[in-house]
Amino acid sequence: MNTFHGLDLGLGSLTRISNAVTRSISAENPTGEKGKGGMATEGTGASCARELGQGWKVSPSVDVPPGTVFTLADIQGPGAIQHIWMTCHPKGWRNLILRMHWDDEALPSVEVPLGDFFCNGWCERSNVNSLPVAVNPAGGFNSFWVMPFRQKARISVENRSLEAITLFYQFTYTLTEIEEDAAYFHAQWRRSNPLPYQTVHTILDGVSGAGHYVGTYLAWQVNNTGWWGEGEIKFYLDGDVEFPTICGTGTEDYFGGAWNFEHPTGQYGIYSTPFLGMHQVIKPDGLYRSQMRFGMYRWHILDPIRFQQDLKVTIQALGWRSEGRYLPLQDDIASVAFWYQTEPHQPHPVLPGKDKLEVI
Repeated sequence: MNTFHGLDLGLGSLTRISNAVTRSISAENPTGEKGKGGMATEGTGASCARELGQGWKVSPSVDVPPGTVFTLADIQGPGAIQHIWMTCHPKGWRNLILRMHWDDEALPSVEVPLGDFFCNGWCERSNVNSLPVAVNPAGGFNSFWVMPFRQKARISVENRSLEAITLFYQFTYTLTEIEEDAAYFHAQWRRSNPLPYQTVHTILDGVSGAGHYVGTYLAWQVNNTGWWGEGEIKFYLDGDVEFPTICGTGTEDYFGGAWNFEHPTGQYGIYSTPFLGMHQVIKPDGLYRSQMRFGMYRWHILDPIRFQQDLKVTIQALGWRSEGRYLPLQDDIASVAFWYQTEPHQPHPVLPGKDKLEVI
């Protein structure tokens, strides 16, 4: 009897046959049903295909009207999403809110601006070459996070802009049995703009349940001159209050770098690896741009941060002042926390309005 569920894939398991089936949802097959792809007769490509007709890229994308929520996928389980591909104009990267609901949840487990979910929070494309997230020319967003569900999965976007946004998307998933110990995927966005003096930026708080933390993305704008990354990241686990169980040694150290990311001398060394990177540096142009901006990610795939009851994650913003003293910074820091946990989960903080999301 075949008991392999078709998940936990890698080079070593690709030979294994399972009873899982593969399905895919896109604007050309919005239900993912077998044999139902490419049947559209209306869509954003209808005019282009007017001489060719049905089956010739009639509906490659959707137009999401302003102020509306559009359901991209509504899947009956059990199963797991295995790959997401999306793209749209950068004007949508902070204005489209990506949400994911598992089973019969009233509140989303994922609620993140689209660009930040794919490590592009500054709305200026930066390629990412990592294991779970890849961003490729010219704005192809890819996610390989495994997202299991037992009853259903619903994925939607909310357009908070004042104009329609054209969105291309494809969700590849498997219908298969989900093991009892499989947790649910979560992601949460927060922003401190500016960070109040002598406080810390909270990446995640209010988590209740058992699970493991698997990733951090930071879009960081430095509002001072000088080095900005002396701050420690801290993980408060299972009842920690004043002091954390896990405490880092510096911001660039947490993201796998060292010595101010400086290489060669006098320059930031940009890098993007399977598990960590400082993949984006945006510099002032001497005219309209102000402040340096950075994009960084750290995936805890081989070293997840496990918790049994609760979890809180914070990071300090520290630079230098005179006489070798630390300077608490008041920077613009936006973050996405990625984690798996048992349900139910606590509500995410309410996302701010359009102006508070905006990159200026």
